Amino acid sequence: MARFEGGCLCGAVRFICEADPISQGACHCRDCQFMAGGGAAHGIVLPTDLVQMTQGAPAAYAKLSDAGNRVSRFFCETCGTHLFLRSAAHPDRTTVNAGALDEPGLYAPHGHVWVQSAPRWHRLEADLSRWRTRRLG
Repeated sequence: MARFEGGCLCGAVRFICEADPISQGACHCRDCQFMAGGGAAHGIVLPTDLVQMTQGAPAAYAKLSDAGNRVSRFFCETCGTHLFLRSAAHPDRTTVNAGALDEPGLYAPHGHVWVQSAPRWHRLEADLSRWRTRRLG
């Protein structure tokens, strides 16, 4: 079983999760591009009930995704660090932002989703699976 710990840039919000990942990958949808600053969002999908806040509480922003699901993105209200997201389509899963991990090297992507939206300049690893829209987890 893996142990994932992390938090935001300013340290106001911290979390922990001890679980094996359901999935890991990069999302290239336009919403994730906005959140990630242009490229893909890299995340580890974990069981929601095992992601525990150890300090502070994140703020949330919710909207409908391109797939029509209500997606809530959680972030630090002080420094703006994106921490994780949850989709109403899969309330039992939380996607933790790989960049919010204390050890981002624990992230090992299985594939890429929403590659139809990926910018032409973004290079996709040839050995990873690709899906035009959604698929991971």
